[in-house]
Amino acid sequence: MLAGKTALFAALIAAAGLPLYIHLPRFATAELGLSLSAVGTILIALRIVDFVQDPALGWLVDRLPRWRAALAAAAAFGLSTGFLLLFVVAPPVRADLWMALALLLLFTAYSLATILLYGQGIALAEATGGSGHLRIAAYRESGIIAGVVLAAAAPSLLALTAVDPYRSFGLLLAGAAALVWAATRDLWSLPRAVSPGTGLARLHAAGAAPLLLLALVNALPVALTSTLFLFFVEDRLALAGSAGLFLILFFASAGLSAPFWARAAGRHGARTILLAGMSLSVAAFIGAAGVPAGAAAAFAAICIASGAALGAEMVVLPALFSARLSAAALPGGQAFGLWAFVAKAALALAAVTSLPFLEVSGYRPGGPNPAEALAALTFAYAILPCILKLAAIALVVRLPERAIKT
Repeated sequence: MLAGKTALFAALIAAAGLPLYIHLPRFATAELGLSLSAVGTILIALRIVDFVQDPALGWLVDRLPRWRAALAAAAAFGLSTGFLLLFVVAPPVRADLWMALALLLLFTAYSLATILLYGQGIALAEATGGSGHLRIAAYRESGIIAGVVLAAAAPSLLALTAVDPYRSFGLLLAGAAALVWAATRDLWSLPRAVSPGTGLARLHAAGAAPLLLLALVNALPVALTSTLFLFFVEDRLALAGSAGLFLILFFASAGLSAPFWARAAGRHGARTILLAGMSLSVAAFIGAAGVPAGAAAAFAAICIASGAALGAEMVVLPALFSARLSAAALPGGQAFGLWAFVAKAALALAAVTSLPFLEVSGYRPGGPNPAEALAALTFAYAILPCILKLAAIALVVRLPERAIKT
């Protein structure tokens, strides 16, 4: 029962992660009149805030274990309000300032909710026993994928029936935040005994520090493709009408494959499964670079393959990190505060590097683009992620044995 509620809460917070980076560039340029460079600057500025904020939120969660339910309620309220401010309320001040404030609230609530959920996952896994970390990770990441699928596809689906799809999107997410919080209030009741304090030295001693570096490098390829997905589909492949379907295929493949990867990791070992998933991802990036315009079936196959590869990484990496914290009896707050910061830093780095690069290369979203601009888009969407994924593979090969045990 609690494992299912973990998936439900994960689905909610997923809407404030990748889907925002998928929709934000298009929403900000088309609805708010901002440039791609302005969007990238806002995102990296907020990541600077996260550098202090996420560990601080983790510290707060560790210090107030009896207040986890109240903190979860605050996170859900912050998500609901943030969605309304960003997508529903017309900016009463400068659009860039208003968007920055709305995103600050959203990302703060997202960080708090993520830290709470992953930290509580350790307690649930310890209560489960056996391969509990992989089992809880499979539930949680499947929930995240379901949330990403729904939130990523929602504006395209709402555009079929709503006059203002982004406004309807904001209202839908705000209502979902309230309903999910009400349904998962007992998720935070399971206690966990830990030794006080975390710190980088203790994370390193527990074998968790190398996993943070791997998480950052490995998140960058997905962050790049997520940020540029709509641009690549609409302008490079000329398949704008199929973008929603491609997103559903990608994330549905990841979610459906997650239980399989969890079982396979328990049977064959985490390192073997990570390398298999990452190798599949490299093959998908290479395929995406060569897909010609209009090749919907070929790109659909690539979305399915790359989604399945993502499923392996989303299940195994958090399970490894949780297992290291559990083995050392470390609290999860500050540790997953760092984990949340790493994930958001990857998304921001992708935006702040790729969006200005495309602008300088002459790329204009939705407009006529020369071959050089589309080549730059292909490089940023497929070639650079492939290079980064190879770097992540090298890190997996070099991981010490104790860091790779679940």
